[in-house]
Amino acid sequence: MTIGPTLLLQIDTPAFQAWRTVFVAITVQGLPFLLFGTLISAAISVFVPASLFDRLLPRKPALAVPVAGAAGMVLPGCECASVPVAGSLMRRGVTPAAALAFLLSAPAINPIVLVATSVAFPANPEMVLARLIASLAVSMVMGWLWIALGRPEWLRIPKPAAGAGHGGQATAGRAGRWEEFRQAVQHDFLHAGGFLVVGAMAAATFNIVVPQSALDAVSGSLWLSVLLLALLAVVLAVCSEADAFVAASLTGFSPTAKLAFMVVGPMVDVKLVALQAGTFGRAFAVRFSAVTFAVAVLCSALVGWWLL
Repeated sequence: MTIGPTLLLQIDTPAFQAWRTVFVAITVQGLPFLLFGTLISAAISVFVPASLFDRLLPRKPALAVPVAGAAGMVLPGCECASVPVAGSLMRRGVTPAAALAFLLSAPAINPIVLVATSVAFPANPEMVLARLIASLAVSMVMGWLWIALGRPEWLRIPKPAAGAGHGGQATAGRAGRWEEFRQAVQHDFLHAGGFLVVGAMAAATFNIVVPQSALDAVSGSLWLSVLLLALLAVVLAVCSEADAFVAASLTGFSPTAKLAFMVVGPMVDVKLVALQAGTFGRAFAVRFSAVTFAVAVLCSALVGWWLL
């Protein structure tokens, strides 16, 4: 009967109290932005027609890429939603290079993410500009690289789901669209919220367990620290609406390394690679993710050196 309270007393050490403080702070700060982000993402995926891009994008692929990348600021979406949206755009005739630029930019430079970044780094406002420039640069470079080097056989454009050909019949009118919106919000919030909790736990554990001497050894090297946090972003797979709070909690690292964490995470992580493999094929996902990671690390280092 006394095992539970006794165990709590034994683990309620100063180290555990510090871990708990960091974990709760990250989670509480990130949840409102996560909820707002899933609301916006679900609204766009349900109510904004993909044909809008056909009217807005230039016909030339090289010009369509930067326009589609910048559209991520106007039509935001979380990482999970951006993959099916990009597939839908390709099915409707949008050039793959532009669709891929939007896939990368939408979860990385949308207003919710930028506001969350400013809140997470109140004493470092240039971090918002650095994140915007680096993420937009990655999305455009990857779009142009696909134009120059991509091969059609690498990309499997997804086919529309059965019964989804007529929006009005499939969703049973306005009431059906609101139900679809509710389900999308519920799914995305619970899914992304789980990754936020895991990311907050990992960040808190990282801050408490890893000795300062080890952090000093890694942070002394620009490339090593940038690579370490970039790889951490891939593994943790924190939603972009909340990853700034996780990055801000990694106090032992340089601003450039934190920037790499926030630029890489929305573009390359374990769940995104799986989603891309299931949507566009494994051949595409492996090549695209590997090159995106390298470009994101390079852009983060260059922009961090310039602005931070």
